[in-house]
Amino acid sequence: MPDKEGGLLPQTENIECPLCLGEGMLKRTEVLDRLGVKDFARVAQLSAEEAFRLLSKRHTNDHQTAWARFETELTKRTAEIEQRHRDELRTVSGRIRELESAARVAEELHALDVQLGHADSEAKLLAAQSQNADLSRRVEDCLREVSQLRERNQQLEAEMSKVARVGKLEEVSFADEARTWAGVCVSEKLPRNGDFILAYRDPSGAPLEPRIIVDNKDKATITEGDIRKLIRDAKERRSAVGIIVAREESQLRQVDRERRWGQEDGVWVLRSTRRWLPRDLEVLKPVFERMRTEGPDFLQKNSALAEEVRRTFVDLDEVERELGKASKATSGELSNMSGERTISLCTCRPSYPSRASRE
Repeated sequence: MPDKEGGLLPQTENIECPLCLGEGMLKRTEVLDRLGVKDFARVAQLSAEEAFRLLSKRHTNDHQTAWARFETELTKRTAEIEQRHRDELRTVSGRIRELESAARVAEELHALDVQLGHADSEAKLLAAQSQNADLSRRVEDCLREVSQLRERNQQLEAEMSKVARVGKLEEVSFADEARTWAGVCVSEKLPRNGDFILAYRDPSGAPLEPRIIVDNKDKATITEGDIRKLIRDAKERRSAVGIIVAREESQLRQVDRERRWGQEDGVWVLRSTRRWLPRDLEVLKPVFERMRTEGPDFLQKNSALAEEVRRTFVDLDEVERELGKASKATSGELSNMSGERTISLCTCRPSYPSRASRE
């Protein structure tokens, strides 16, 4: 029914009866039934409600179906994830067990290495101790032998000094001794720049090149200053060769004995002694001849030959030392044998050295 403003009034369940003018109250459906009119609004409302109910039911069913599918998919995915995690967990657990096993093996190997290291160290320590003990014994033996050799050397020196005092000839000067050497001429004593000029002679007696400056030294030790002075004297005399002559071998330094022949500042220097000089001149004689023919710088051009000459001097000195030792040993043995023969003669009984003394 329209209201005063032209709108529709809401439908109500009860309406005024047109027959009784509102004195009695009939339901709207009863009135419409008596008038033979259907309640289309009610039918429409009920149809709409039914449609909404069906739509809601369908929506609810769809919603439940969707949730069911979601829950099924979720359950499936959850099961797959759980299975994957269980597989990964089993893999990780297996890897952990492998790592733990490897760690145990590594610890055992480390312990074994430590034990082997200790055993090796102990073995090395025992070997070192044994070697030290052997070295100590060898050192003691060497010291004992050195002491014995020192005593024997003192005895030999005493014997040699006795022989020297008895049979030593008067010492001659260097110049007188050098004039006795075959084919060598020596100048008079020089006032400066050396002591003597020494040279080989030709068949007519004339001195040949090179003229050699000789400087005699009789002091505790030859110094580097003596070598420099000899080089200066050789340059002043315009000589390519200089010789410094010591009285004894002990007066030469170790460096002098190791390098007796060599070039220094353009001058060839020979370090020698009174006893070595004749032999050294015989060794250098072919070198001096080639210097006369090929020039003073012959050895500078042939360094290999110069080094060979230097090594020759060292080898000759070593051979002479060994021969001296052998000669002393032979002399000592002969002295012992002579002493035993003298004792046997004094007892007036024929006797000979014992087998032990002969050996």
